[in-house]
Amino acid sequence: MKQAPRVWITGGTKGIGRGLVEGFIGAGYRVLTCARSAPEEALPSAVEFVAADLRDPLQVEAVAKACGERFGGIDVLINNAGGSPEVAAADASPRFSAAIIELNLLAPLYCATAAQRLMVAQETGGVIINIASVSGLRASPGTAAYGAAKAGLINLTRSLAIEWAPQVRINAIAAGLVQTAASEAHYGGAAGIERVAATVPLGRLARPGDITDLCLFLASDRASYLTGACVPLDGGGAIPAFLDAAQASSSQPE
Repeated sequence: MKQAPRVWITGGTKGIGRGLVEGFIGAGYRVLTCARSAPEEALPSAVEFVAADLRDPLQVEAVAKACGERFGGIDVLINNAGGSPEVAAADASPRFSAAIIELNLLAPLYCATAAQRLMVAQETGGVIINIASVSGLRASPGTAAYGAAKAGLINLTRSLAIEWAPQVRINAIAAGLVQTAASEAHYGGAAGIERVAATVPLGRLARPGDITDLCLFLASDRASYLTGACVPLDGGGAIPAFLDAAQASSSQPE
């Protein structure tokens, strides 16, 4: 009997990560997730949970060891944990900036190398998916260290795809604005979300399920010839500001 595929999802207790956990469980995967603290809302009963600070390589190794002991290996790693509060670069302390880069760049590297060691020992190899951000492709004012880290994560994806082929495929998702409880608080509730959504060509923010659907594709054999890619998932990006400015100018009475 064929074993169910195994996925390690970082930061799976809330937001995008929670959606990933529930989506992969629904797709028949065995799921292990990790976060610094236990979830406030109980995870599905089938999910394995390990508490870990992924900025610590020793704790990362402990999570990888748990994957080996509980699942006998790992087929997919999704590096989802990350984020940053908004702080102007001139006001951010060196410790703050270092912590943001550790969480959004070094932690995914630690997890990827730990997962890779498990994957290359398997005849089937494995897949790694890095949740990056459009902030790594454009300016990121207010979250400069975060944007720089995500840009580094995209470059890391391309480098590791070459180093680890053909046993391990690795791709990144440049996620745009995603509607979660945190984003609603950040943008000022439903009215703020509506205003922000108006700047996106598709007229809405991404939902966690949009991220999950793309991850399920990238993890599948349907993406077997795709590695080293950074796939934008941003609803078409942002409507250029000059278009609004031009339309406002043309509507002014002469």
